[in-house]
Amino acid sequence: MVFKNHSVWRKVAMKDNGFVDWTSLPDDAMIQLFSLLNYHDRANLSATCKAWRIVGASKCLWTSLDLRGYKFNITMAVCLSPRCVNLQQVRFRGAESADAINHLNAMNLRDISGDSITDDTLTMLVSRHKDLRCIQVGPDDKVTSGSIKAIAFYCPKLKQLRLSGIKDVLADSINALANYCPNLVDIGFIDCLNVDGVALGHVLSVRFLSVAGTSNMKWDVASHVWCKLPELIGLDVSRTDISSTAVSMLLSSSRSLKVLCALNCPVLEQDITVNTVKTEGKLLLGLFSDIRNVFSDWGCSNEIMTWLKWILSHTLLHIAKSSPQNLDYFWLKQGVALFLSLLQCSQEDIPEMAASGLATCIFANEGNAIIDPGKAEAVVKNGGIPLLLDLAKSWEEGIQSAATKAISNLSADPNAAKTVSDEGGIGIFIELARSKNRQISEAATGGLWNLSVGEEHKAAITEAGGIKTLVDIISDWSSDSDGVLECSAGALANLAANKKYSTEITIAGGVQLLATLINNCKFRGVQEQATRGLVNLAAHSVRNGPNAREAGALEALIQLTCSPHEGVRQVAAGALWHLSLTNVNREAIAAAGGVEALVTLAQSSLNASQCLQGMVAGALWGLSMSKANSIAIGREGGIPPLIVFAHSDSHDVHEVAAGALWNLAFDHSNVFWIVEEGGIPVLARLCSSSESRKARFMAALALAYICYGSRTNEFAPMGTSSENTSKSVSLDEARTTALKHIEAFILTFSDPQAFAAAVVSSSRAALDQAIERAYILETGFLRCSEAEIGRFITMLRSSSSILKAFAAFALLQFTDPQGRNAVYHASLMLDAGAVKVLRAAAASANEPVEVKIFAKIVLRNLEYHQQETLYLV
Repeated sequence: MVFKNHSVWRKVAMKDNGFVDWTSLPDDAMIQLFSLLNYHDRANLSATCKAWRIVGASKCLWTSLDLRGYKFNITMAVCLSPRCVNLQQVRFRGAESADAINHLNAMNLRDISGDSITDDTLTMLVSRHKDLRCIQVGPDDKVTSGSIKAIAFYCPKLKQLRLSGIKDVLADSINALANYCPNLVDIGFIDCLNVDGVALGHVLSVRFLSVAGTSNMKWDVASHVWCKLPELIGLDVSRTDISSTAVSMLLSSSRSLKVLCALNCPVLEQDITVNTVKTEGKLLLGLFSDIRNVFSDWGCSNEIMTWLKWILSHTLLHIAKSSPQNLDYFWLKQGVALFLSLLQCSQEDIPEMAASGLATCIFANEGNAIIDPGKAEAVVKNGGIPLLLDLAKSWEEGIQSAATKAISNLSADPNAAKTVSDEGGIGIFIELARSKNRQISEAATGGLWNLSVGEEHKAAITEAGGIKTLVDIISDWSSDSDGVLECSAGALANLAANKKYSTEITIAGGVQLLATLINNCKFRGVQEQATRGLVNLAAHSVRNGPNAREAGALEALIQLTCSPHEGVRQVAAGALWHLSLTNVNREAIAAAGGVEALVTLAQSSLNASQCLQGMVAGALWGLSMSKANSIAIGREGGIPPLIVFAHSDSHDVHEVAAGALWNLAFDHSNVFWIVEEGGIPVLARLCSSSESRKARFMAALALAYICYGSRTNEFAPMGTSSENTSKSVSLDEARTTALKHIEAFILTFSDPQAFAAAVVSSSRAALDQAIERAYILETGFLRCSEAEIGRFITMLRSSSSILKAFAAFALLQFTDPQGRNAVYHASLMLDAGAVKVLRAAAASANEPVEVKIFAKIVLRNLEYHQQETLYLV
C-alpha cells in the first residue's frame, strides 16, 4: 500500500522548488505509513525528526507487538512501556521474552501468544492482565495444571484458551474453567499427555474443542460425555487413537456438532468400516476425505470456517513436522493444494502456519534435507511461488518470515529455483536479508545460499548487490546470530566458487570478514561455511593468497584444525591444502605454525573419517613440496600417520598419502623414519595392488627415492653405533624389497614384443606402438622441483638397471606432452644436460630394453617441447 500511494503522497509533499518535504505530510497519512512498517523501522523513522517522533508514538500504532523475531528482554520492555498503554495483543518466543512482558505495563492486554513459559511467569501474567480474552501458550512442558486454575481465577472474560505440551490437565483445573469463565467458547488442549475428558463435559459454554495429539484419552467415556455438550459445534481429535465407534457416537448423538476433524488418526484410518459412519449432514474430515473442496462446496458459518481453517493449518503443519511415513500421496494429491489455499486466507495466523507447513512438507523424508521434486513441482504448477513472494512482502513479520522460509526451501530444487528467480525472488531475498528480524534475515540469506548453488543465478545475485549485502550482514550481525551468519557465509562460499565473483568478494573485504567470523563464532555451521568460503577464495588465484594472509585467514584456519567438530577440521585442512599449492602460501602456513598443527591433526585422525584423513594428507603433501617443510614434517612426527593413511581402502586417501610420502622420501633425513615406521611394505602394497595407477606411480616414486637415498652416505648419525648397524641392515633389506616392487611396476607398462621391435627399428611407427602402453595419463598434474629432476637424471647413471629404467619411466611421465607441467620439466631437463645422458642410455647395448625405449620416448618428448617453444617464439 505504501508503494501504491507513493506518487500521491509525493505530490502532497512536493515543495515549489521541486524537492519533496515528507515532514509536511498530514499526520493521518504518516500514521498510515508507520502502521505498515515493522517495529525496528518504525523506531528508526521516529528518530529522524521531532514531528515523526510524535507521530511514531501514537497509541494506535502500538496495539499489537510481534516479538518473536527479536531478542526481547526487560531492558527493551522498559523502553517500550510508555508506548504500550493501549497494547492489546503480544506474541513472544522464549523464556526471557515471557518474563519481560510483565514490564510492558500494558494494562489493556487482551491476547497473548507464546512459548517457553513457566508456571510462575504465566500465573504472574494472568494475575496482572485480568481482561485477557485469548491465551495461546505452548508447547510447554513446564506449565502444569495449576496454571490453568490460575487462568480461570484471574481471567473471567476469557473466550479462547489453547495450551499445548502440558503433561496433565486435571479435572479440578477444567472445572475451574467451567465455573469462572462463562464466556469460554474455544478450548484447545493440544499434544497433552493426559486430559480429563469427563471434566471437559462440564464446560457447557464450549463451542469449539481440540484435543489433537492427546495420548491417553478414554474415548468411550469422552465421546459419551461430549455428545451432551449443548453448544459444541466443532471438535478436533486429529492425531489421536480415536476409534470409528467413538466417531460414530459423536456424530450420531450430538445435536449441535457440525464438524469433526480427525486427521492422521491411525486407528480410524485403518478401520475399513470408517466409510460406513453416518454423518447425516455433518462433516467428518480425515486424510481419507477430499478436504480440498470443503472451503468451496460445504456451506457453513464464518465462525465455523474460521475455526476449521485454523485447525487444518495447525494440524497439517504438525503432520508435516512429524513426517509420518507413507503420506507422500496425500501431500501430492491435496496437501500442497490445501496449504496454497490456506495461504490466501486473511485470518491471522493461518497464512503463517500454512507457509510454515509448506516449507516443511516439501522435504523428501524425515531428517532428509533433500527437497522432494514432485512436491516442489506441485507448488510451482499451482502458482505457489508468486503467492509466497507476495506474502514475503507483507508488513506482518510472522507471515513474512514463514513465507520467506518456504521460498528459501523451494529454492533448493533447481526447477523451483528458476521460477523463484524469474518471479523476482532474488531481489526480494536481498531486501529481506537486510531485515533486523533474525528469522526473516536467516530465511532470506538461506534462500540466497540455495539459489547461489546454480551457476545461472550467481550473476543475478551479484548484479542485484548480493555480495555487498552478504558482506554487510556478516559485519553487522553479532556472533550469536548463528543461523544468519551460517547462511550468509554459505552463500558467499558458493559465489566464491566462481573466479569472477571470488575477486569481487575479495575487493568487498570478504576475506577479512570470513577470517574474523572463524575466530569469533564457535558455531560449527558458521565455521564450516566461512572456512569453505576461504577455500574457494584461495582456489582461484594467487592474488587471493596474500590477501588471506594479511587478513589473518591463515591463523584462523590453523586454529580450526583443533576444532572439536570433525567437519570443521576437515574443511580447515582442505583450505590449507588449497593454499599450500603456491610457494608463497606454503611459507606463510609454515611460519604461522601450520606444519605442527597439521601433523597434530594427522596424529589425532587415525580413526577419523576418510574425508578428514584425505584432507589432512593433502595439506601435508602440499606443504612437503618445500624442503624445509618436508624435514619439519618428518621431525614433528608426520610420517607415521601418513603411513596409516596410505593403508586406507579409499583411493582418494591413499593417493594423497602416497604423494606426501613421495615428497618426504626425497629428503634423506626422512628415509629412516619411513623405513622404521613400516612404510616400505605399505608403499610396496600400493605400488603393486592399488587400483589407482596414480597411487601406484607415486608409491613407486617414494620407493625409488628410498633406494637412491639408502645408497648415499649423507645420513645423519642416529643413536648408538649398534643402532646404526641395525638401521643400516634394515635399509639394505628395504632397498631389496623396494627394487623388487619397482621392477614389477615398470614391467606392467612394458610390451616386450613392441619394445623389442622399437629397439631394432628406428621408425616412428615402431616407437608409437611402444608408447601406447607407457603413459599414465592421471599423473599429468604432478610437478617436480629442479632438485628432483636432477635426481632422476643422476639415477640414469645408476649401477642399478631397475633404478635406471624407473628414472627414464618417471621422466617420460613428467614430459608427457599432455601434462600440465611438461614444458616446465622439459626446460629443467634441458638446462641440466639430460639429453646427453638419455642418448647414452638409449644407445647402450648393455641396458635393458625398457631403459632404451623409455629413454627414446623422453628424447622425443624433449624434441617436441623444443619445437613448440620455437614455434611460440
